[in-house]
Amino acid sequence: MNTNNRKVVLVGTGFVGMSYAYAMLNQNTCDELVLVDIDKKRAEGEAMDLNHGLAFSGSHMKIYAGSYEDCTDANIMVISAGVAQKPGETRLDLLQRNTAVFKSIVEPVVASGFSGIFLIATNPVDIMAHITLTLSGFPSQRVIGTGTALDTARLRYMLGEYFHVDPRNVHAYVMGEHGDSEFVPWSQALVATKPVLDLCSEAGGKFSCDGMTKIGDEVKNAAQKIIEAKKSTYYGIGMAMVRITKAILSNENSVLTVSTLLRGEYGCDNVYAGVPSIVNQNGIESVITLSLTDEELKKFQDSCNILKNAYSGIQFN
Repeated sequence: MNTNNRKVVLVGTGFVGMSYAYAMLNQNTCDELVLVDIDKKRAEGEAMDLNHGLAFSGSHMKIYAGSYEDCTDANIMVISAGVAQKPGETRLDLLQRNTAVFKSIVEPVVASGFSGIFLIATNPVDIMAHITLTLSGFPSQRVIGTGTALDTARLRYMLGEYFHVDPRNVHAYVMGEHGDSEFVPWSQALVATKPVLDLCSEAGGKFSCDGMTKIGDEVKNAAQKIIEAKKSTYYGIGMAMVRITKAILSNENSVLTVSTLLRGEYGCDNVYAGVPSIVNQNGIESVITLSLTDEELKKFQDSCNILKNAYSGIQFN
């Protein structure tokens, strides 16, 4: 990885892509940010708008509209392009419509000589990451989906509100599909080092397992509620994308619930799903296998089977 000039290329300058770009600028995450869009004029306008805020940001980023040829020496290739999710539409419904879009992106990126890491945000993100792997021929550790990183952040925020604790002291994960079959392994949820389920059982009614179930459902349905209210979601996922980007560029070895290709973990193989993984400059360094209960393991495997079945029906021609 080129650490002297941290270069990121973003494909897709819609709400998600530009929320990511804006957060990248404010957090001074990279040295060079290239915006690529099928609408070149829009990409140029977005680059201009961001550049006009440089003086207020404390950042020295070079931001400009470019093309796939700019991917040659990039560290990370971020894809947020795709057709938008409609109200009431599941992420899996988006699958076939977005496959053709990715074919038109990934092939020229690879042809440019790009040898960095793909970060995929387009929904259904687990399957789109798998599609990127297939189209690119890259090693799986260098193709990452945002997975359940945002869902996990939502979960920790809601648990922090429920227990009146800073979310940064909540350690809990959402696993599986970024979508309808995702779930919370409550056996692994902690506040500091205290199991959440113990807090509930010892609270004398102040906290409850029913409250945990309600929070799990709220996390799962959060995206649809936001879409109903404002048509789409973009700030949260943009921030999640920046968090993953920083873990890669800074070689952090951070544990994030990203979507990665499973190779036997949790009894699942050849499927992308959101799992706690160590992320660094190589992409996915390794998957951390949690000690799930039998019930939780079944939920995870059922989620993975949904993703595998959906992926198996994709037409790449």
